[in-house]
Amino acid sequence: METLVLKVDPQLPDARKICLAAEVLRAGGLVAFPTETVYGLGANALDERAVLRIFEAKKRPADNPLIVHIADLEDVHLLAEHLPPRSEELMERFWPGPLTLLLPRSELVPDVTTAGLDTVAVRMPSHPVARMLIKEADVPVAAPSANLSGRPSPTTAAHVLEDLSGRVEVVIDGGEVEFGLESTILSLTTTPPTLLRPGPITVEELQEILGEVRVHPAARAESTEVALALAPGMKYRHYAPKAKVVVVEGPVQAVRAKIRELAQRYREMGKKVGIMATAENASEYEGLVEVVGERQRPKTVAKNLFKVLRKFDEEGVDVVIAEGLEPVGVGLAIMNRLRKAAGQEAIRV
Repeated sequence: METLVLKVDPQLPDARKICLAAEVLRAGGLVAFPTETVYGLGANALDERAVLRIFEAKKRPADNPLIVHIADLEDVHLLAEHLPPRSEELMERFWPGPLTLLLPRSELVPDVTTAGLDTVAVRMPSHPVARMLIKEADVPVAAPSANLSGRPSPTTAAHVLEDLSGRVEVVIDGGEVEFGLESTILSLTTTPPTLLRPGPITVEELQEILGEVRVHPAARAESTEVALALAPGMKYRHYAPKAKVVVVEGPVQAVRAKIRELAQRYREMGKKVGIMATAENASEYEGLVEVVGERQRPKTVAKNLFKVLRKFDEEGVDVVIAEGLEPVGVGLAIMNRLRKAAGQEAIRV
């Protein structure tokens, strides 16, 4: 199959191009499109055959559920059997935006979309291209990240094409995304609500509304023992480049020293080493160093994280050594992705 690339202005997308992509969705095809978090790979969430094609294109395990994207608030009632307490308050505060809510599933949603679970993950993206596409298609759109399963998520159309060219009908190129990390996933089917995946909406922001919020161990990515994937990103190794990833966590001075030691050790083994550094520490290292962002502004790290991991692949790196950040605020989401990329193993110094 030849993949059609439609380049659009991310703020004022060409309606004709969006209509063409929407028609592909309605006909059971796959469309990759930008959201404010990462690029998503969309199919009609209510069309079982179309959703199965997502799993096939991504080589995604069948027990890894999908997020369903909507453009109109009323559509949540089609997907959820009922709305748990505090749902409307969260939707009013964070929708449209990078918060996914895990809700009791309605009978309308096929098993393949939810991996057979009795819950459905729903969000309303804020990106103008995503909103226009979903509204024009007039169907809820199941859309995991538009990459091969396990790879770093795509933040540009070029990343999508690198993984999925020839595997999907359409890629809408809307430039680079805003956040660079997938949405926060919050389960409202538990008491208290449970954070299943950290993202741009932080635990601290959720606590302002909800009070107590439980953080699932998988959200910290400190353990591989997850028997059941309640939401995307929980069970399997994710976000990983081709290279081995080593994450070093701890006080900054000790982290710098350990990274220098590890880099030297791997080089002596004949490995090509890439160091993922924050701007404040980049001058402390030698060799191939990529600045991922600023420690004092973790959102800059989040935006560039996957892009830098993919760049190291382009450089043919054997080992990536990455600085850890404090796992608070957006830092929790960054460390979730880094620990997952490293197979949930980190060196603490």
